[in-house]
Amino acid sequence: MAELSTLARPYAKAAFAHAQQASDLNGWSVALATAAVVSQNEKVGELLDNPQLTSEVRAEKFLSVCGDFNPSQQNFIKLLAENHRLPLLPEISELFEDLKAQAEATLEVEVISARPLSDEQSQRLTQALSKKFAREVHLHSAVDENLLGGAIIRAGDTVIDGTVRGRLAKLAEAMNS
Repeated sequence: MAELSTLARPYAKAAFAHAQQASDLNGWSVALATAAVVSQNEKVGELLDNPQLTSEVRAEKFLSVCGDFNPSQQNFIKLLAENHRLPLLPEISELFEDLKAQAEATLEVEVISARPLSDEQSQRLTQALSKKFAREVHLHSAVDENLLGGAIIRAGDTVIDGTVRGRLAKLAEAMNS
């Protein structure tokens, strides 16, 4: 996984720099997400692995499946095809989204709780996390009935385990130390 990130990072940074300069972060975001989904299709994977096709033919066929991309986005796909990097599109798209979120000072937060959050709980949690991370927080909540109580919060690389099970595990660990 780290190797894919290492290979994809320069492409994501280049796409982001160009999109930011062109004031088209959302357009590039949609294009890269579309290309990432297309690249994961089984039939498209066979096309990308076909050694008889030139990189130009691969790029053209790939673009024909993707739909309307602007000339810069088309050139980016052609560059990826030329360098045999089309399979990296999911990772490139993910890294692009991370760069976009940093630039827009936003943070996607996932909250998994034992019961659905009320509107008031969601608002309070959003405000607290916005203050903690100094970013605008976009909260996505899910319910996991296997949790005894509490919640798990995932914000980027940060994971906050506020579940009853997690607290009991910390208590047991502290008692065994």
